[in-house]
Amino acid sequence: MLSEYLLAEIHRADAAADLPLHRRLYEVMRRAILEGKLSAGDRLPSSRDLAQDLGLSRNTVVAAISQLTVEGYLVSRVGSGTYVHEQVPVAQGHAKAPRKAVNPSRLSQRGEALAHRFCATDLEIQPFTPGPADFSAFAVALWQRLQNKHWRQAGPSMLDYNDSGGYGPLRRAVADYLRIFRSVPLDADQVLITSGTQQSMELCAHLLADHGETVWIEDPAYWGAVKAFTAAGLCLHPVRVDGDGMAPGPEDERQSPRLIYITPSHQYPTGAVMSLPRRQQLLATAARCQAWILEDDYDSEFRFTGPPISSLCGLDQSERVLYLGTFSKVLYPGLKLGYLVVPKGLVSAFRRAHYDLNRPGQMPLQSALAEFIEMGHFASSLRRARQTYAERRQVLLDHLKPLLRGGQARIEGAAQGLHLCLHLPRHIDDRALAQALARDGLTVRPLSAYCLQRDDLRGLAIGYGYAPLASIRRHGALLCQRVAEALDAHAA
Repeated sequence: MLSEYLLAEIHRADAAADLPLHRRLYEVMRRAILEGKLSAGDRLPSSRDLAQDLGLSRNTVVAAISQLTVEGYLVSRVGSGTYVHEQVPVAQGHAKAPRKAVNPSRLSQRGEALAHRFCATDLEIQPFTPGPADFSAFAVALWQRLQNKHWRQAGPSMLDYNDSGGYGPLRRAVADYLRIFRSVPLDADQVLITSGTQQSMELCAHLLADHGETVWIEDPAYWGAVKAFTAAGLCLHPVRVDGDGMAPGPEDERQSPRLIYITPSHQYPTGAVMSLPRRQQLLATAARCQAWILEDDYDSEFRFTGPPISSLCGLDQSERVLYLGTFSKVLYPGLKLGYLVVPKGLVSAFRRAHYDLNRPGQMPLQSALAEFIEMGHFASSLRRARQTYAERRQVLLDHLKPLLRGGQARIEGAAQGLHLCLHLPRHIDDRALAQALARDGLTVRPLSAYCLQRDDLRGLAIGYGYAPLASIRRHGALLCQRVAEALDAHAA
């Protein structure tokens, strides 16, 4: 019996090392899969039954199963259960079926997880309307002139790698902007220019946590964070998100984190805004556990209703928060420039490691962006973008209003950002609904697909920032109609 085997192995001397209980269970289950004691295609008992049989908390069991799923050992099928992945290899001498020819190009287990699990192509929130993304809010002609100017003026030093953390004037411009608009207390020396938020996360993961250490991550989760931390070999501990943001409970507190990754100003993908008590709770947790908080402030520039929301970093008195930002939302995604603000005590180490690991460059591009900001063009672009996106947002909300009557659906996260979340009843199959909308040419993302271990969320993440206004007007009614039909079908 699986439970008896797991229970025996957990308490073996070699399994009872100084590891958290969920990690010991993960190691035992992983070994059972690799040794063929759990065969490809085998169905696991439910997490509730397994927890009862093993005498463990359900959160401990779910954490182990979630990690195995993220790494590709297990696969979860909605409405069916959790199974051992069909393509998981077994060790020599333990195979229950004839061995297949070895594929010399087979990926590592981590490679399989990175290539085939929680993929951006399935989860990135893109335009819900047909056609190419619309970047008309960006001053393309002006940007091209500035780039041409700085390429013509580029000397040898501008064509080399850069070991100072980025172009000085750009770092100063970022520091000035964050001090004024995001209430982040910092000096320009604390700013590192990166190739985007993904590189910022990877740098934090490599420098602040060792392989196997725990990172708290929001559930539902941002796919990019899952990939970055998986690549770094960290143990993901999903923490539920509610209307006030990440909501750690007593079971979570027992899994002491090394890193805490959050999107507090506009949770990705639900859009929830973290309340002040939750922010203070996380800061206290970080100080107590000597953990680092990674604050991903990916779209704070676009606040459409209510006062601006100050950054979590601005509340930090213990210098435990690292602040991640990007230029991609205001300008264009392919720009691939972001910034990372680190506590003063980490500046030297981060700057050296960033140079050694990433060989940063793109100095003509950084200098063009610095002038773009200094001459006021960034502020002008931001104003135009806010106006453009606010109009698109309102048109989409007007189309979705009929769905809100009767209380079956609700909208969250529409006050900020370039997407909103349409929450639906739990009995709705949001993945099937998203697939049906895709057949109509509409690109939306099922909320349940972002979940790591929870199974109580259903809804659609709908992007509107890069969808042309005319297309939103034309296709918004169809989106509303298809969702209404799904609601009516289950109500009948």
